[in-house]
Amino acid sequence: MASTNTSEHLSLVVAENLPFLRRYARALTGNQTTGDRYAAATLEALLVDRSVFDLGLDPKTALFLAFHKIWESSSIGTGSEVSQLARKAQDRLAALTPNTREVLLLRTLENFSLAQVAQILETAPEDVAELHKIALCEMEDNLSGKIMIIEDEAIIALDLQTIVADMGHKITGVARTESEAIRLFGAERPDLIMSDIQLADGSSGIDAVNQILKTAGDTPVIFITAFPERLLTGDRPEPAFVITKPYTEEQVASAVSQAMFFASTETLFA
Repeated sequence: MASTNTSEHLSLVVAENLPFLRRYARALTGNQTTGDRYAAATLEALLVDRSVFDLGLDPKTALFLAFHKIWESSSIGTGSEVSQLARKAQDRLAALTPNTREVLLLRTLENFSLAQVAQILETAPEDVAELHKIALCEMEDNLSGKIMIIEDEAIIALDLQTIVADMGHKITGVARTESEAIRLFGAERPDLIMSDIQLADGSSGIDAVNQILKTAGDTPVIFITAFPERLLTGDRPEPAFVITKPYTEEQVASAVSQAMFFASTETLFA
């Protein structure tokens, strides 16, 4: 009976944290399909060996540690031909200091402490701190471009503009509705789109992005939502980059820098 209860508890723990593991995996790979395959491989490994949960770590840290054991030991492709844009992205990533992106994403996107990141990467906390500094410099200095914002709340829109402008990016404009977003994109094509989910007139940021990606499918997108678990269900194509409200400046800067490396976003469905 105790074994059954333990298994049920672990299943609940994994289910609770799986949306965030999937978010991290797709941000790390820049691709929904590849990220989800790594997440699935992690779950398969846990069916065989769950000892990672016996190390005294908190459940989310333990799950991410299990993921990284797969990440470091496997090479899982998308099963389809790699595009020229994706190949360029991988070339850029190869030039970065090893483990810097992992540290940056774990710290900023998933809010792990330095100590927890050290546990996940099985390295010293002081090494994580140094990698984090290097990551911020390398990612922010690597690319700059034009960013379009879809956001109906004026204060949030202004805050996002300030953050990305301070990073050296140009803002092509801010749209408050789906129709405004489509017009704005047509006026000046951005290199990256940042979009809220619910817009001013009841329209959807997802619908707006879908319309845009019909003719510009290689434009990376960052979604900003108070309920990321609702967007990361695995039941439909989803974005590689999702920021949770309320966000921090560091989270936005990290996601923007990472997303600019990738230029392949699959169509989403409301």
